[in-house]
Amino acid sequence: MTRFLAPLLSIALGACGSAAPAAPQAKPALWKLSDPDTTVYLFGTVHVLPKEIVWRTPRLDQAVASADELVLEIADQDDKAALAATYARLAVSPGLPPIAGRVPPAMQAKLDALVEKSGLSRAQLDAMETWAVAITLGASLYGEIGATSEQGVETQLRQRFASKPVSGLETTAQQLGYFDAMPEATQRTLLVSILEDASTARADFGKMVAAWASGNTGAIARTFDQELKAAPEIAEVLIDRRNANWVTWLKVRMQKPGTALVAVGAGHLAGRGSVIDLLRRQGLRVERIQ
Repeated sequence: MTRFLAPLLSIALGACGSAAPAAPQAKPALWKLSDPDTTVYLFGTVHVLPKEIVWRTPRLDQAVASADELVLEIADQDDKAALAATYARLAVSPGLPPIAGRVPPAMQAKLDALVEKSGLSRAQLDAMETWAVAITLGASLYGEIGATSEQGVETQLRQRFASKPVSGLETTAQQLGYFDAMPEATQRTLLVSILEDASTARADFGKMVAAWASGNTGAIARTFDQELKAAPEIAEVLIDRRNANWVTWLKVRMQKPGTALVAVGAGHLAGRGSVIDLLRRQGLRVERIQ
């Protein structure tokens, strides 16, 4: 389930203040959506990474150099104080039951272990909505692995577009709002899934990064398919609905001449129901170039 949460985990890492194995030179998947006067490169990313991974390639560098703008999932994370304030405004609510009462008795030991790893107190977590506890505890797993948003693809790309426009398909408040609007039962499903995944987080992250680094979209799709089947109500909000929104945005962008690089989580570009799949079903020409 941490794969679904990756963008939000990077928010939590920013708000709250041994690496996975990878090939020496990664070669992540890159596509080109084009017509006679418009080119949109679509690049699948990993939002948090260990520093050892080298993922820039000549083909990607060429796409970056030719692009007039960079479009990310979210691009309003520069103001850390505002980021933290937005997170706190949506994540904290009065009168919530203790977090221990929001997970099944069989999950108590796993909750205790992950709370201890997070370095947060029970009182802090008790004040948070259930979705925010899931995100916060999930962020602690990435910190333990050694992956950071500073090393993530989006942060590195933004540095290369320092003199060009950078925008977002969504805002931080909008992304957090997807979680905030979930029914409490769905939020608890999300939290339990984080607790269940905690013991295998390092291995799961290593497999995910290895699939991304090798450009193996089939492996990425299979991983996300497993998550979709396990929690379809969460996947509908975090994957399906957003993919459809982004395809609509891309179709509008294709009416504007020029070149753009659109970089979103790799899971959104792999497999059935992905942005790539939806674009092709609607008759747009999408070519994989890396």
